[in-house]
Amino acid sequence: MMEESDELSAFRKRWKEELDKKPEGCTRVSSTVNKEFHAQPSNITPDSKKNYFGASETDNLTHEERKTHRISIGGDEENEPCRSEQEDVLVEVISRPGRDYEKDQPQYVCIAEGLLDGRTSPLMDRIQQEKARRKRRYDTATDIHMTSVRQPQRKLNRGLKLVDQFIQDLNDINDIPFFDVELPYELALKIFRLLDRIDLGRCAQVSKSWRVLAEDDVLWYRLCLGEGYHTGASVSDSPCWKSTLRDCWKTEKTVQSNWKNRVGSISHLQYELGKILCDADSSEGFVIAGYTSGDVRLWDILHWDIVASYLRPTHVVRAETPTPHVSHVAVNEKIAAAAYENGYVDIWSIETGLEPIHHYQHLQRVHSLSLCRDSPAVASASGMDVRVDCTDDRGYWRTLCLTQLPKPVDFLRLVPGRRESPLVTASANESVYLLAPEQEARVLHSVYGHPVTCLDVTASKAALGVKRHGWAMNDGGNKIQVYSLESSQSEITVGSAAGDFTCVDLRDSIPHLLVCGNKDRRVRVFDLRSGSSVVSLYAHHMGVTSVQADDWKIVSGGVEGLVCVWEMRMGAKLWEMHNRHPVRHVRFSTNALVTANIPDEKCPRGACITDDDLTAHRRHRGVICYYDFSADSASQDHVLPICRSNYAETTGYNYNIGLAVPYDELRDSQASL
Repeated sequence: MMEESDELSAFRKRWKEELDKKPEGCTRVSSTVNKEFHAQPSNITPDSKKNYFGASETDNLTHEERKTHRISIGGDEENEPCRSEQEDVLVEVISRPGRDYEKDQPQYVCIAEGLLDGRTSPLMDRIQQEKARRKRRYDTATDIHMTSVRQPQRKLNRGLKLVDQFIQDLNDINDIPFFDVELPYELALKIFRLLDRIDLGRCAQVSKSWRVLAEDDVLWYRLCLGEGYHTGASVSDSPCWKSTLRDCWKTEKTVQSNWKNRVGSISHLQYELGKILCDADSSEGFVIAGYTSGDVRLWDILHWDIVASYLRPTHVVRAETPTPHVSHVAVNEKIAAAAYENGYVDIWSIETGLEPIHHYQHLQRVHSLSLCRDSPAVASASGMDVRVDCTDDRGYWRTLCLTQLPKPVDFLRLVPGRRESPLVTASANESVYLLAPEQEARVLHSVYGHPVTCLDVTASKAALGVKRHGWAMNDGGNKIQVYSLESSQSEITVGSAAGDFTCVDLRDSIPHLLVCGNKDRRVRVFDLRSGSSVVSLYAHHMGVTSVQADDWKIVSGGVEGLVCVWEMRMGAKLWEMHNRHPVRHVRFSTNALVTANIPDEKCPRGACITDDDLTAHRRHRGVICYYDFSADSASQDHVLPICRSNYAETTGYNYNIGLAVPYDELRDSQASL
């Protein structure tokens, strides 16, 4: 600015001297002004230069008309924006002199006087504004260029919706560095979905960006569902799925330790009216029992205060005497059913309770009863007759199947899984049939002279024990055959035992294992993929009556009344519990076990109508036991204070009992069964 002001002062001084000496030198003055203020390009014609100081044909034109005129004579408006603005400003300054001049005075004198009087300030201001604008344009172009060098510009898709564009912007901002490349967040999340919880923990230690990605709630939500926790939950149900999975995993480890060490609580579900237990069944959260008095009791074991609910049978409503014994009971998450010696079948709703919602009658005693876990369907067998009842779309009960087989039915199972119509598997002596509504009975298995001794089904397979005798014993003894329900073909044959297979569990075991019990006192586990025996345990000296297994343990019951828990990998017995009567029912979940010891003798001495005492003694009644191994199930109210101490001190509680040898520490809030 100083250099420009000095140059302008020198110019004014030199020009004033020239005007005093030679006023007619307008041509030189005009050329000097043109050189100082307008560095004209070569493509500007002399006529356009004349417009600055002399009259021309564009003096009376507007700003837009001047632009049109310049373009028409060869000028470029886009390449010369600064020059055109300076022209307009200079013409405006020259056309407005600050004082009046005589009309006969030359125009260049007016121009010179105006310049000498300092009326060039508007022009200088516009020039400075133009310089500042050029500088801002240059800085903006430099910043854009540097930004494009650092990160390439992504082309904007004008057709994208607002949400899609917002997600695209988030992906651009949250790029995850993968060594020498950077991936968008969603693509990196798809890669991390292939990792388990251990690998995610390792990736979280790599960097901050990897940690944010490895702790994404969607990843841990999928892991939680994949490991069987909180099935059916949504992502928004937990604020932190990583913590939820960690808590579930710790709880599972605690429950597994309680199973191994027999730590928890035990409850005896007894009916105190002095009648004998006839049958028992359990499902998720419910236990049902039937007695010789004809009474049916239902327990909700999900609550600690276990109180039996009375299910009112039909014969009580009709006041029938004598009351028939209960032959079979069954329960699932929706309904409960009971079959009686006189052929009646009553069905109750778990929600409404008390009164039956449906009932029907067979002509003979009911030999088998089965419920479907996934739908309200009931199947019963009496002699050679098989009947299947189910609800329709409006909730009304209908008889879907009524079939008569060639021989009396021994075992009956409803195939689990959601289907258009119920599918029933029934065994009659040496034959096994598949029964479907409005279809003829299809033979699944039939070998003359080799009766079926046990049966269990899943949604796609059926496992049945086959008894062999005579010449067939040379073929390896009794077998278990596994059939496919879709193709009705035998998939694999396992087992080679001298005794009869008395029980088989395929439905509650893990997919590739089958556990079974035999009269030869052994519990066997077979791998259905290879057909080999995984475990063979000498379990019960009077024969095995019921079994169930999962991925690490086996629970078995015997005729002598023992309930044994085994560790599958080591083949060792963890613990056992004993009751007087044979174990007819064993069912366990993750943290609970239900067992039922049911007497074979339903009319012992003291319970006959001819005896003086019609109440059976407690030792004849049978018992249902509920074991709870959850971490918070142990109740301190039932444990003596001396047993609640940690045995680390030489005196226990306030009894002043000196302990000669300190025992192992007992965990707080835990009780031994």
